[in-house]
Amino acid sequence: MPLADNLLAFTLAASLLTLTPGLDTALILRTAAVEGRAQAWRAALGINAGCLLWGAAVAFGLGALLAVSELAYTLLKYCGAAYLCWLALNLLLRPRTALAPTTGEGGTASNWFLRGLLGNVLNPKIGIFYVSFLPQFIPQGQPLIAWTFGLVAIHVLLSLLWSLTLIGATRTLGETLRKAAVIRWLDRVTGVVFLLFAAKLALSRR
Repeated sequence: MPLADNLLAFTLAASLLTLTPGLDTALILRTAAVEGRAQAWRAALGINAGCLLWGAAVAFGLGALLAVSELAYTLLKYCGAAYLCWLALNLLLRPRTALAPTTGEGGTASNWFLRGLLGNVLNPKIGIFYVSFLPQFIPQGQPLIAWTFGLVAIHVLLSLLWSLTLIGATRTLGETLRKAAVIRWLDRVTGVVFLLFAAKLALSRR
């Protein structure tokens, strides 16, 4: 398959993957609605930084280790599920009634980046996905590391564009989404979604 065809096929496949609703979508939508667009953008950057870290891990062999080591996969899987449970319980037990301050709160900004980052780094399925998915689009004889990073970069770019779309979609509903009752409802719904994803991750098999 010509190089251009490889890139086009991967872009189409990665686009479908990006548009499929999942944990990242739930986190970005909830953060944009409750915390504001700036915080949602930081969460999106953290999510995609996690993808880049997984891309580096796969390129240099860690992804292959997770694919063959049941212990490594299980440990990371349960760490990820525990982290999601922690996020979910915070949302369910302490739902917000107002937006967080948007200025003078550097710690809050960093926290949302870290939440997005950890949500992806502690999900071994991303590593397994990259290990099983990316090689199909790397032409024979081409440098593995360079192509791996290139394909991951395409995935990250698509994800960032989708994140911008999701964040922008909350603008028209801004006033409604900032009401105390709506904020509490969003927190609790997101908490339930996170618990479901945690259970799915903990019970998943490769």
